[in-house]
Amino acid sequence: MVPAAPRPHRDDLSIAFLGLAGGLVLWSAGLQTQLGRPLHGAWALLPLTVTAGLEVLRRARPVLALSLGTLALAGDQLTSGSLATVLMFTDLVYAAVLYAGPAAAQRIPVGAGLLTATATMGFLAWYRRPEAIFIGVVIGLVTLGPATTGALVRNHREAAEAARRHAAQSIRLAEMDRAQAVTAERTRMARELHDMVANRLTAIAIHSTAALSLDDRAGESATESLTVIRENSVEGLAEMRRLIGLLRDGSGEAEPAAVPTLDSLGALVEGARANGLDAVLEDARPPEAEVPAPVELAAYRITQESLTNALKHAGQGRVTVRLTLRDGALTVRVTSPFADVPPRAPGSGAGLIGMEERAALLRGTFRAGPLVTPTGRCWQVLATLPTVRPRSAHPEEGAA
Repeated sequence: MVPAAPRPHRDDLSIAFLGLAGGLVLWSAGLQTQLGRPLHGAWALLPLTVTAGLEVLRRARPVLALSLGTLALAGDQLTSGSLATVLMFTDLVYAAVLYAGPAAAQRIPVGAGLLTATATMGFLAWYRRPEAIFIGVVIGLVTLGPATTGALVRNHREAAEAARRHAAQSIRLAEMDRAQAVTAERTRMARELHDMVANRLTAIAIHSTAALSLDDRAGESATESLTVIRENSVEGLAEMRRLIGLLRDGSGEAEPAAVPTLDSLGALVEGARANGLDAVLEDARPPEAEVPAPVELAAYRITQESLTNALKHAGQGRVTVRLTLRDGALTVRVTSPFADVPPRAPGSGAGLIGMEERAALLRGTFRAGPLVTPTGRCWQVLATLPTVRPRSAHPEEGAA
């Protein structure tokens, strides 16, 4: 199927009408551009009409319009001539450079320049008079001038379009960065909320279940379980308020809590023992060893979540938290007795994901799974965190 020809632009129709009308007025007034031509009288209207008709195609078929317009201008040289025909031809040259394809837009100015130079040299050689240069100047004004103007306007438009596309791309990239930043912040908030409150709620769930299973005669045990429930409830509520204070940028009722450090692991293990977990801490780091704050926070949160999971899933036996620092990396190893039984409290699996994310943000490694040891099966959490932070490391682990 042959594609339909593009409709002429409204401005092109206006240019064609004004050019034809102006040429008719000049012809009626007897204003001619040439004398002594073989064709006189109304013959000048023929190239005028053809050139005006080609103006309709100046935008839709610029190369075709210029080619036929060149023939019409050559025919105009055989008549008494019309200034309107010459002016419309210059517009065809300008439009061909502006609206044609890139290859034609580059060839037309070069061709116009060569034509101007060749015609000037030819007329100088023919007439052997300096005045012949004026003929070359006129040819340059009719061909090279509009071609150069069209090239300048085209380059300006292309530069403006490139700037517009660059600006649109920058806006899209900025929007993508904003969306990624929002997603990363939501992930960080979810991870902090889970790690700060999950262990408290786990302890509450386990001890409340134990309290409900006691009979009326076990008053002391029930009191102990309820005491643990109350303590964890109060601590969980306090931590929730501190997190809200962080989200409100310090404008909440409570100020944000300090970033946990490795020195706080002793208290964390003591809290796990208070919740009924037989946990011990083995700190094998060299004395006075310094660890970057983001690594300390990640190690603390990984240990905290590991103890929470041990409280929910571990069997009877000792839970060991061991820290080592060597070869520019801090290793956190948490082992607990493996028990293939239903969990004591419900879980979503987000804890393991959060621990893996924390290690990945610091360019570290993380593994969690069952392990066979000489003393039996155990569950091991192993995280290796580089203490020399890469320049491209994500900064979010530095915030509490």
